[in-house]
Amino acid sequence: MARARTNPWLVLLVLTTGFFMILLDTTIVNVAIPAMSTGLNTTLDQILWVLNAYILVYAVLLITAGRLGDLYGQRNLFAIGLFIFTVASALCGFAQDPTQLIAARILQGVGGALLTPQTLAILTTIFPPERRGAAFGIWGGVAGLATVAGPTVGGAIITYIDWRWIFFINVPIGIAALAATFWIIPDLRPGRHHGWDILGIILATAGLFAIVFGLIEGQRYSWGQIESYAITIPELIAGGAALLVIFIIWERFQSEPLMPLSLFKNRNFAIANWIAAAISFGMLSMFLPFTIYLQSVRGFSALVAGLTLAPMSLTSMFTAPFAGRLSDRIGGKYILMTGITLFTIGMGSIAFIAGPDSTWINFLAPAIVAGAGLGMTFAPMTTVAMRNIEPRVAGSASAVLNTIRQLGAAVGSAVIGAILQNQLATTLHNQAVSHATALPSSFRDQFIAAFSSVSSKGFEIGTGESGAKLPSNIPPAVAHQLAAVAHDVFVSAYIEAMHATFIVPIVFLAFTALTTTLIKRRARPAAAQETPQQEEVRAAAG
Repeated sequence: MARARTNPWLVLLVLTTGFFMILLDTTIVNVAIPAMSTGLNTTLDQILWVLNAYILVYAVLLITAGRLGDLYGQRNLFAIGLFIFTVASALCGFAQDPTQLIAARILQGVGGALLTPQTLAILTTIFPPERRGAAFGIWGGVAGLATVAGPTVGGAIITYIDWRWIFFINVPIGIAALAATFWIIPDLRPGRHHGWDILGIILATAGLFAIVFGLIEGQRYSWGQIESYAITIPELIAGGAALLVIFIIWERFQSEPLMPLSLFKNRNFAIANWIAAAISFGMLSMFLPFTIYLQSVRGFSALVAGLTLAPMSLTSMFTAPFAGRLSDRIGGKYILMTGITLFTIGMGSIAFIAGPDSTWINFLAPAIVAGAGLGMTFAPMTTVAMRNIEPRVAGSASAVLNTIRQLGAAVGSAVIGAILQNQLATTLHNQAVSHATALPSSFRDQFIAAFSSVSSKGFEIGTGESGAKLPSNIPPAVAHQLAAVAHDVFVSAYIEAMHATFIVPIVFLAFTALTTTLIKRRARPAAAQETPQQEEVRAAAG
């Protein structure tokens, strides 16, 4: 029994099971939005909060949750988070209206936030530094797989079963993982009591809430004033940033800070956090427009769109453990540089290849390249960040890394959404002018006007849409021709806008690959030193 309870690889299996569930739920809901909207008979704004409520609560609570793990034990917080998430998943599946579903998603976010920081903290405690790369490789493989597997898994469930099962499927997995948690994961404590930093919790929570809410909802309010409130989105984000500055100043003078600033004295930890944010920014910046392209331009179903990205998931899953083991031997610096470069080349090639008649086979080779790069990114990045972190602050370090990663994703989604819409406003007008010559002259001005005013009236980019609201007073004899030309306009305009939009993440990720040169190569120790917690594990294992 002692050997089972202290086998670090069994511990890793349990941790990654829970972690996979959490990350999968940040992406799997995207493809279910149309089905949930129909099933619950609700508006798009309401159903989008099913996605946003989870992300908001999850991102805001990570730092506090990491500290709670340092206070009361990472295994206990992992179990509590897993229990809450599992119960909330069942409530999501049984929800009868949007309010119930959003409330359950908020509860899921709480559970996910409690669970996530504990995974890296426990791994940092039970694996010695020279073996963490292999463990982080598997953890990174799971992270990469969950990030891009959501559309595939969600598409299959929605196509063949029902949208409620994207939540119900978590229940048996969660119950099994919860039972294994108490049987396999040791309850190791940092050996030192930590105090509460109440003001730090308030400042961090309020600041993160303001920033993440502003980034999520910015596009909805056109980056202007929030309805019913005397504040604009930029003011809200600026206020959140000011609170975080105050939080950092406050933390500097605390003997038991919520976020130990000493973590950032470790240059590799600081650089790894930057890279985590940059990778999340780049991934969201590329996945969002490409997913819309697959379903709205090419007309793929949710399942086919997900399967188009499946080679990336599978390649990432197989590459990550090898990248992790290799980072134990030679360090993560050049593996990380290679991974970011391959991911950028792969996704850039996908954008270049994307055309009006592209099929899934056209994206196979670049998806494999991008997946190999993704698999070579998560593990070395985590190894670089966590290798020299002391177990007593591992929870806080893990929480900071995950929080900054979530902020990068939120910024990426907001920035790329704004750029894509800006590009569409231009390309739709230009393509409408170009294609209007194929229409009877009496309808050309109306046709061009419909696409020229699209930025103020809202983009129609769902499956089967033409990008704009066409005039309704069109004779049936002309309507079919008008619809066909409108479709051609939308396809050409969206592909052109997507190509231009991809320039931002490609340049950003290329710059990020260069920043990996700042990572300090680790000095190879003459003899590996174990922490007291690792000695305890080894002793218990006999």
